[in-house]
Amino acid sequence: MVELVEVEDESFENKQAGPEYEDDEYSDTDSEISTDDEDEVPEEETLSDRLLALRDIIPPTTRTYISNTVETTTSWVKSGLFLSGKTLWIVSTSALLLGVPYALAFAEEQGVMDYENEQKAREQGASVCIHLMCFI
Repeated sequence: MVELVEVEDESFENKQAGPEYEDDEYSDTDSEISTDDEDEVPEEETLSDRLLALRDIIPPTTRTYISNTVETTTSWVKSGLFLSGKTLWIVSTSALLLGVPYALAFAEEQGVMDYENEQKAREQGASVCIHLMCFI
């Protein structure tokens, strides 16, 4: 028959190296003022290190999907901005090429019409003056 004997490992009996916690220091509060969370983050860890660590958390298929979605979205946005820039350029240059000569011609035509109206007014004024002299 088999006899079972319990053999205790010495490593379990010895205390491990590390800080000793006393039961008196423990408090069961949900205080958000505690700075224990800040002590856990190493000082030299940067935002880019944290973002790179997310690579291990997110599965490769999800990362690929997110990457493709972001690339497609940025491609559409770039294409839209490029097209809108070209359209704005075409509209503005066309407006300048067609609008400036039209505005100059319109202003010149207005000047000619004002001159003609002024000449007509002078002729009418002169004819009125001549008629008044006849009656005097």
